[in-house]
Amino acid sequence: MKLWRYIAKRLLQTVPLLIIVSLISFFIIRLSPIDPLAELRLNPSISQETLDKEIKRLNLDKPIGIQYLSWAKAFIKGDFGYTSAGEKVSTKLKERIPNTLLLTLVVIFMTWSVGIPLGIISAYKKESAFDRLLTVTASIGMAIPSFFFAILMLIFAVKTGWFPVGGLTSYNFNDMSFGNKCVDIIKHLVLPSFVLFTISLSGLQRQMRANMLEVMDSDYIKFARAKGLSEFKVVFKHALRNAVNPMITLLGFEFAGLLSGAALTEYVFQYPGLGRLILEAVMKSDINLVMASLMMGTIMLITGNLIADILLMITDPRIRGVNNGIV
Repeated sequence: MKLWRYIAKRLLQTVPLLIIVSLISFFIIRLSPIDPLAELRLNPSISQETLDKEIKRLNLDKPIGIQYLSWAKAFIKGDFGYTSAGEKVSTKLKERIPNTLLLTLVVIFMTWSVGIPLGIISAYKKESAFDRLLTVTASIGMAIPSFFFAILMLIFAVKTGWFPVGGLTSYNFNDMSFGNKCVDIIKHLVLPSFVLFTISLSGLQRQMRANMLEVMDSDYIKFARAKGLSEFKVVFKHALRNAVNPMITLLGFEFAGLLSGAALTEYVFQYPGLGRLILEAVMKSDINLVMASLMMGTIMLITGNLIADILLMITDPRIRGVNNGIV
């Protein structure tokens, strides 16, 4: 089966998921005793013409089923409406989505660069002092809530003044040279990325260790050792190749977990990401922004899972064989 056919098939499968997510989100929000335009009505800068346009766009004077169909039609056309502050929702999303993707990709790169090697070493040195140390450290990392750890790092940053707190750039960012701009962004990414990296690393390292231990105990690894192959070839050529495939499947789930877990971290550090935007929209009862943000988040999660599936199909010939047999 050609790769593009597989991608097309997966994209078609996501359509029902998007519809279900939008239905659940829309009806829960609409059935709540919240006026979708309450914040807009209270904003003196919002004209009556804008209010009338939103009422017409959302069909608020019609049954809820008609309202959903109208919202879905507008969403497909790219018309997300206005925020409670009178800004276009599409403008807010364009500002925040790249920031969240940047933070998520940085954390995934850091986590995999450290977690995979640590998992391999921990499995190879099973029951050693190093393995026990990693086990204890991973348990502590998995037990600490990201919100609590983010607050600790925030206090640390304020007390020491070593890292900037709040936002993605400094106030004089536009006046900096290109190199200084890159350094400034990196400094602002250090704290939120370190918090998410620490929380994600524990689970990834433990999973890699478990996969390696399972593979190292298999018959073909024992046979490879009996043939006299070097330990390096046994571990990195035979064992690692099979142990890392399940980790690729976890890539999509990790992407999803980071997007959901990043919301509180973004809020603590006032990082201008999508997670913080959703939280602020919920607290302000900004219905248009909540719905658009939820749908964009869902699309990003589906994209992450699709990328993981494609990578797994490329790296594992067994998956390619199964898909070739189905399609």
